[in-house]
Amino acid sequence: MAYSLKSSPGHLLRRAQQYAHDLYSQEVGGKGPTPRQFEVLHVVAQNAGLSQTDLVRHTGIDRSTLADMIARMMKKGLLSRKRTKEDARANAVTITAAGRKMLSGASSKVVKSDGAVMKVLPKTQQAAFMKALKAYAEALDQMDEAAAAPKKKATKKRAAAKKTAKRKAPVKRKAKRKTKRR
Repeated sequence: MAYSLKSSPGHLLRRAQQYAHDLYSQEVGGKGPTPRQFEVLHVVAQNAGLSQTDLVRHTGIDRSTLADMIARMMKKGLLSRKRTKEDARANAVTITAAGRKMLSGASSKVVKSDGAVMKVLPKTQQAAFMKALKAYAEALDQMDEAAAAPKKKATKKRAAAKKTAKRKAPVKRKAKRKTKRR
């Protein structure tokens, strides 16, 4: 079977994403948040104090991209972050008043662009389309969780092995020097 763009999931998803992005840009405009910024603002507004790791899980944005985004959004005064009390390595992210204002100004426009995305399909196909998209996203989330799980188990196994090795390691004692008397 020869390759066909019309039956390529990757190609079709890119076309759909490009169309959705174009509609979003027309509605929200250049002064509004980008689609990813909107996602971050929305999730943080719904979950105050969420860690950056949790934001990765909620948005699907990879860790390094999200860290850069948060830094830029902090410079714009849209977000703030501070170390959590539970884990000094983790950052809790919160939305600022400016971030809430931007989110509020963009929300109705995003809803309108999402509606325009769906209008391409007949009403009889819209629910099935959304169901399939949600199932696809959930399958991707499960893949990510499964990929992360062995790493966590391996790390726990290594830590346990280190503890066991420390317990079993012989105690080193200083050897007494024998001196010869002449």
